[in-house]
Amino acid sequence: MANVRALETEAYAVYLACRDPRVPWLPKAVAALVAAYALSPIDLIPDFIPVIGYVDDLVLLPLGIALAVRLIPGPILEEHRIRAEGVLADDRPRSRLGLWLVVGVWLIALLGVASLAWALPG
Repeated sequence: MANVRALETEAYAVYLACRDPRVPWLPKAVAALVAAYALSPIDLIPDFIPVIGYVDDLVLLPLGIALAVRLIPGPILEEHRIRAEGVLADDRPRSRLGLWLVVGVWLIALLGVASLAWALPG
């Protein structure tokens, strides 16, 4: 449970850092994508799907956060970690952008499957 809390803190610190004007554009872009997905109320791969349902939670999310953490300057990130711990003590934030990103990916996938089904000889 402590690892989940640390991951949430890191994700929110990355979110705060992506809004900081002192962070260069590339780390800011990576941080924004990672934070939007991490704080999204739905997953790209739903957890009810056996085995692969937890792939994003166990692999993709920690890797994305690790990449963002490596790119963000250390002192700035530490400042936002402290702020994130205080915010998370009160409430768990949500990301509407993350929600719409996930919904968009699912819609694109559904359109791709539908177009493949339409193209099948019948």
